[in-house]
Amino acid sequence: MSKPTTSSAAAAPAPAPTLILSQLDGRVGTLTIAHEDKLNCLSHALMDQLMAGLDTLVRDGANVIVLRANKGVKVWSAGHDINELPEPRRDPLSYGDPLETLLRHVQDCPVPVIAMVEGTVWGGACDLCCSCDMVVATDGSTFAMTPAKIGIPYNASGLIHFVHHIGLNKAKEMFFTARPTTVTEAWNNGFVNHHVPAEDLERFTYDLAGRIARNAPLAVRAIKAQFRLLTRGALIDAETAERIQAIRRQVYDSADYAEGIKAFKEKRPPVFTGK
Repeated sequence: MSKPTTSSAAAAPAPAPTLILSQLDGRVGTLTIAHEDKLNCLSHALMDQLMAGLDTLVRDGANVIVLRANKGVKVWSAGHDINELPEPRRDPLSYGDPLETLLRHVQDCPVPVIAMVEGTVWGGACDLCCSCDMVVATDGSTFAMTPAKIGIPYNASGLIHFVHHIGLNKAKEMFFTARPTTVTEAWNNGFVNHHVPAEDLERFTYDLAGRIARNAPLAVRAIKAQFRLLTRGALIDAETAERIQAIRRQVYDSADYAEGIKAFKEKRPPVFTGK
């Protein structure tokens, strides 16, 4: 009886799924979040593909980039993939965290990025929209900053970013309540540039992108870079920075943080004790 033969060559790894679709039409680039079976959550793999897509479109000559989800989605993005957050007693939003890296990448992208939104936007995806240069949203869109529902101590750079966009009191309300902000409210407080009917969303957004793309690209890039530098926030002293980190550490070292993550994974309401 002959022995079964085995191949000496290792099986080739399965190709990584495509989570971001990229397209370049003239000088207008489009990146489409295409991970609907996971509610377009911002997994590490998706964020890596999104950053690579931005770089590729800029390299290929895009003067403006539209960031969108597939047409007709109910959830534009559910935010940070909670299953990929670090375990309790580790900072969930440190400087090198993939989400923080993505947000800086969008903010530092040399060409304008327009978020075209329909559906609900949650947590880190809301910060992603805030990191874009403009937001165009349709009826029924909502924006919710939800770290307090899970027990996550948001970081200082993110808080300052929202304060710059919508003002101190509106930022406090978004973060303290974690409730979805309607597109009308978001337009009134300056988070959304334009609120348009669903049937006009694509036409309006790409007309806006086209207007930008036809302008002098070096001038637009220089203006974006200046806006970025001018809105980075006031300098804080080393003692204040250390105090902020100590305040945040008390939260991600807490039982409440562990409970929030556990409850989310178990799909139940968390029971917070303030400890």
